[in-house]
Amino acid sequence: MDCSAATPTVTQRNQWMVEHQIFQIYDLFASLPPNAKSAMLELQRDNHMEYLTKGLKRLDPSFSVLDANRPWICYWILHAIALLGECVEPELEDNVIEFLSRCQDPNGGYAGGPGQMPHLATTYAAVNALITVGGERSLSSINREKLYTFFQRMKQPSGAFRMHDAGEIDVRACYTAISVASVLNILDNELVWNVGDYIVSCQTYEGGIAGEPGAEAHGGYTFCGFATMILINEVNRLDLAGLLNWVAFRQSRECGFQGRTNKLVDSCYSFWQGGVFALLQRVHSILDEELGHLHSGGDCTNDPQQTGMTSDISKGEESSGGTLSQVDEACHSRLGGLHAPLNLNSIDYDFIKQPAEEQPLFHSLALQQYILLCAQVMEGGLRDKPGKPRDYYHTCYSLSGLSVCQYSESPDEDFPPLTSAVMGPYSNLLERIHPLFNVVVDRYYEAHEFFATL
Repeated sequence: MDCSAATPTVTQRNQWMVEHQIFQIYDLFASLPPNAKSAMLELQRDNHMEYLTKGLKRLDPSFSVLDANRPWICYWILHAIALLGECVEPELEDNVIEFLSRCQDPNGGYAGGPGQMPHLATTYAAVNALITVGGERSLSSINREKLYTFFQRMKQPSGAFRMHDAGEIDVRACYTAISVASVLNILDNELVWNVGDYIVSCQTYEGGIAGEPGAEAHGGYTFCGFATMILINEVNRLDLAGLLNWVAFRQSRECGFQGRTNKLVDSCYSFWQGGVFALLQRVHSILDEELGHLHSGGDCTNDPQQTGMTSDISKGEESSGGTLSQVDEACHSRLGGLHAPLNLNSIDYDFIKQPAEEQPLFHSLALQQYILLCAQVMEGGLRDKPGKPRDYYHTCYSLSGLSVCQYSESPDEDFPPLTSAVMGPYSNLLERIHPLFNVVVDRYYEAHEFFATL
């Protein structure tokens, strides 16, 4: 049979259509004079601010389908505004704090709207939104004690978490619970117990991480699982070489990232996949060790005499003798003694202070090109891909990915990006984010200091 004459699949036709649209844009860009190229690459800050601020004040009736996601809308808009280095009027900030307080359940956690069921995802969104607003009134509105009891209720015998009462169990639930507990300074061994076992069981043969055991590797879940393993100090249990290989091949011909194998490019993965690279840059010592084992013909097995474990924890096998403290000790030595003694609530702070000594492990300028030329809507807002409408979700995560790109060559916050690292005019430079939480780093520091004293 002549394969070239075979009828193309729907997936192939969709891919060719997207490639055609995007390469038309790139061909047009290449044909323009320098001043026109510069204009196309400029981040439309004023238009983005107008679009975002309007959405924070009032949404049209079509948003009623997102009634259970209102804290997310607050977070997407506020975080995008913070990335642009802007802030909103005090009255709007007060409205956000008051609204999110009404979403806070009396028994802990935040719901998608007042009177709804508390949910881990909207809890993460609400807390990130309040951290982004900043200030004592905003941060003190979070009931940490009740929130901790909510996390305990969602904790499962497997070590994982449910998203809500009788809800699904997945890697996203683990991340949202651990992320919020970490930034609020309420993370402890009880919440961490067996989370690592569950996430390791979700890493697939491809190297990425699935939402649950046996499912397909996915960009969003890969970020969530990887970030969680860093926050609980068990990142060395993952096959990082396999994870790097998987995520590197998700940057597509169109210069952006896809979320899964054989899927279309989508600008939101500029953060979900791009953020994984930002995390990998700071665990380079463990990754280099794994790659060294592979190049020398060895494996990634930890020495049981050193760790006290009786199995290969890098492959996630259950150990009859391994305990949380033994895993902590092993990871402590692999991370170069960052945590001595280990304090679960200092990992996020130590991590962002750790220099990113590795160069970017993805094509940063190519991704910036995709975001600015194909995802940016000149009238304001960003979209998934050409032909799609703008929305607050893609605006948030496209800008987050753009920030990751711009700072990917800066080892730490004392080194601002070089002009060569920022595509387009240097005025495109956004605020730096904390890659574990996806909040602007200055707002993270304020929250870290505030909750460290409680």
